[in-house]
Amino acid sequence: MRLATINTSAGPRLHVLGRSGYVDVAEATGNPRYASAVAFLEDGASAWEAARQAASGEGREYEPADFGPPVPSPGQILCLGLNYSEHVLEGGRDMPSFPDAFMRSRETVLAPYADLVRPALTERFDFEGELGIVIGAGGRYIPADKAMDAIAGFTVLNDASARDWQRAASQWTAGKNFDGTMPIGPEIVTPDEVNVLDVALTTVLNGQVMQSARTSQMIVDIPSAVEFFSSFTTLRPGDVIATGTPGGVGFARTPPVWLEPGGVIEVTIEGVGTIRNRVVAEEGDRGTWRWRPGRPASGL
Repeated sequence: MRLATINTSAGPRLHVLGRSGYVDVAEATGNPRYASAVAFLEDGASAWEAARQAASGEGREYEPADFGPPVPSPGQILCLGLNYSEHVLEGGRDMPSFPDAFMRSRETVLAPYADLVRPALTERFDFEGELGIVIGAGGRYIPADKAMDAIAGFTVLNDASARDWQRAASQWTAGKNFDGTMPIGPEIVTPDEVNVLDVALTTVLNGQVMQSARTSQMIVDIPSAVEFFSSFTTLRPGDVIATGTPGGVGFARTPPVWLEPGGVIEVTIEGVGTIRNRVVAEEGDRGTWRWRPGRPASGL
């Protein structure tokens, strides 16, 4: 199945791809809880069966602008860094002996076709095409051989990063957490729809291929990523795991390539989907704001 959260006159509502178009799950099942992706995922097997029945019906077509993030407000966004060897090497790093992990806030989530706002406080806004895991049943201490049972499906995301903020200190948090810098979607694609263990991942900027890899090249594969994160936190329905980006990012190029207003960035994962975002400048003048990498901040 393929699930999407679509903005309607009644607000964001979970839909399932039907025989034609998208079917409103709450409307088709008579269960208002199923307007929410998280509530749907919390209900487990009964919700999936209801969605399966709804998917046999006729839906309606929607414009790209109608699609919201498939999970609009995930409880956790857990991210793997340095998870493709080519990306490790292009950054001049040693191969990791343990997973590099960081977190994003839910405020960073952006719709799959919305304008991607380049923050006013960065001059080095970069792209990172990635496969996203959406948690279904979840749990704690999930072994790799049981990981697929904990997953609701897969999605496409762009871990857009303010590199100057990311590199200004020893922690990555600031550079990875500007509001609205993680486009995600357009759908949650269930594991029975596509075998994501070996599919193509491509990032295209203004018509030029920047990243081209296969998910089989991950250092920590999908089942192991679920196992790793469940080692220290309970994975709950609707949580998202970003599985890392391959080589080809902007900062590692000569000269560097940054996301600039007017540009269009696309990330495609074979069998999962494509997200596409126009880059725009943040409104307002922040020229006098004291917190900016490379600028001394008084009081420090």
